[in-house]
Amino acid sequence: MVSLIVPDARAAAPAVATHAGGKTHVTIDALSKRYSGQQVDALHNVSLTIQHGEIFGIIGRSGAGKSTLIRCLNRLEDPSAGRVVIDGIDISALSARQLVAWRRRTGMIFQHFNLLSAKTVRQNIELPLKVAGVPAAARARKVDELLALVGLEARQHAWPAQLSGGQKQRVGIARALVHDPELLLCDEATSALDPETTRAILALLKKINQQRHITIVLITHEMDVVHDLCHTVAVIDQGNIIERGPVWQVYSDPREETTRQLLNPDFQSVPEQIVPRLSAQRQNSYSRPLVRLRYNGQGAHPDLGVLGAQAPGEITVLYSAIEWVQNKPIGQLLLLLDAKHEAQFAERQLANFADRLEVLGYVTGS
Repeated sequence: MVSLIVPDARAAAPAVATHAGGKTHVTIDALSKRYSGQQVDALHNVSLTIQHGEIFGIIGRSGAGKSTLIRCLNRLEDPSAGRVVIDGIDISALSARQLVAWRRRTGMIFQHFNLLSAKTVRQNIELPLKVAGVPAAARARKVDELLALVGLEARQHAWPAQLSGGQKQRVGIARALVHDPELLLCDEATSALDPETTRAILALLKKINQQRHITIVLITHEMDVVHDLCHTVAVIDQGNIIERGPVWQVYSDPREETTRQLLNPDFQSVPEQIVPRLSAQRQNSYSRPLVRLRYNGQGAHPDLGVLGAQAPGEITVLYSAIEWVQNKPIGQLLLLLDAKHEAQFAERQLANFADRLEVLGYVTGS
């Protein structure tokens, strides 16, 4: 008997956009930043490459250097050393006038929206176009296009005070797109939003990336943002990049403790109430083998129906922490096998049903 039936996970997996890769869009080369009066670097020798059309996430705890890094990408902060090259242009070499022109091709979305309270939704979106001297008719067409894109046609004459947080962020996104940028920077764009609104904003950003082929670089401390949106993730800690790779790969096999804690500590844990009852050797005839089936995106799929057929007798799903990341199952299943089985049974019979199998010992008692 299997204690829990799970539908075919492959059929249930959500569709996730993938990024095929392309030419390099952003190169961050040995970038360091130390603020005046500080004894340590906010950023230290950071090097990254970001491809055209990629959604690149930078995740880290508060104070890790995330905001400093993204602000260096459009020279809101000037680095102390190193350089940022975007589409072959070293932005540190741009004059003030050149920088203004270049920034119009780079959109930025902020955590706290930065809307002008005395202007309507439509006027907030239109303002950068007016400043750039775009003719009125062209401004109107562009604003209409962006209102439709972010779903705010019905709210275009509302004031910011009349909007929800999600609607304010949609205005911020539309405003960031007015000059048709090829690069969109997101500074904690969802951290001020509730979970449902966050999901809606992430879906909008994904649509923008797919329809307009815009490279998106976002910083966040939220695991779900990276999980649901990004193609590639870099983990920053104390100003250093400590891990980088495709999201599914970093999720499945984090090398650093900081990464494990940020992404999902449940992928590694054993429930606390089980630990006192777990021993390396069988204590009595009622002791049951405890096995961990690990899934790290290498091809195995959690299928309890097949497992139950392969291991007759009582099987209890003690703990499950599996997520689908870029259409790959990542995480673990902890199974208690029937008391009649020895640990070697699992190694012999069940190893092919996971990317990795670990025998953790025997559990006694109920």
